[in-house]
Amino acid sequence: MTRTILVTGASGHLGRRVAARSVAEGWTVVGTFHTAQPELPGVGWRRLDLRDRAMVEGLLTELAPDVVVHAAAGRDRDDWAVIAEGAGAVAAAAAAVGARLVHVSSDAVLSGANPPYDETALPDPVTRYGAAKAAAETAVRTVAPGAVIARVSLILGDGDSKHERLVHALHAGEDGALFTDRYRMPSHAADLAAALLELAGTGHAGVVNLAGSDRVSYHELGCLIAERDGLDPARLPAARAQDRGVVLSADTRLDTTLATELLTTRVRGVRELFGQR
Repeated sequence: MTRTILVTGASGHLGRRVAARSVAEGWTVVGTFHTAQPELPGVGWRRLDLRDRAMVEGLLTELAPDVVVHAAAGRDRDDWAVIAEGAGAVAAAAAAVGARLVHVSSDAVLSGANPPYDETALPDPVTRYGAAKAAAETAVRTVAPGAVIARVSLILGDGDSKHERLVHALHAGEDGALFTDRYRMPSHAADLAAALLELAGTGHAGVVNLAGSDRVSYHELGCLIAERDGLDPARLPAARAQDRGVVLSADTRLDTTLATELLTTRVRGVRELFGQR
């Protein structure tokens, strides 16, 4: 019997990969969007406003999916109603219909002051986005204690991610800079999609860190992207976030030992992704 998976935010960078992989694995896939319905073969689309709790509850009750992957992030990283309250609504509705919930969180819940971080690390965000994601984690833990919470780092794609587009814009002369004193552990959206679906099939509850193996600064990552894309890394402006007064998590290095033990999916580091090893 074919099982049903609901992917919230299936129109987004990560959600689109989760939906496509789900189709390939034989799921009956329903994806949600907020503004524009994309084209993705095999996906049944439903519009969803995460700020409307009744709408969330109605959709989950109607579909009664076996699995929910909550990958929706919202267009505005300051949208508390979508990021925090919306996640709580999805978690409550998933619990009510007995769906397995995989909630996508972020390393932004961590300040980066005391790396490395394993799954026992308590959120101590320094940005509003990080605070909203931390609140979402709390809501999920409270109303859906059997859910898995995947903390991910910066997500890359095939040139279509926010950071990859930024590198090209800066190389073309757009104002801005890449920070040399703020560090992440990037991974590819396709690897994360595979890992999230594999997590759905486990009985694990609670946090799991999903990230690539390479710790790089934003500027180092930019240079790697430039080299991959045939651009001149020397043209990428560099700066220190500290000098510019930018508040951003310092070093969200994630310990991924648990993910390695739980999963067969390998979340590749950025240097392997770009063929450097």
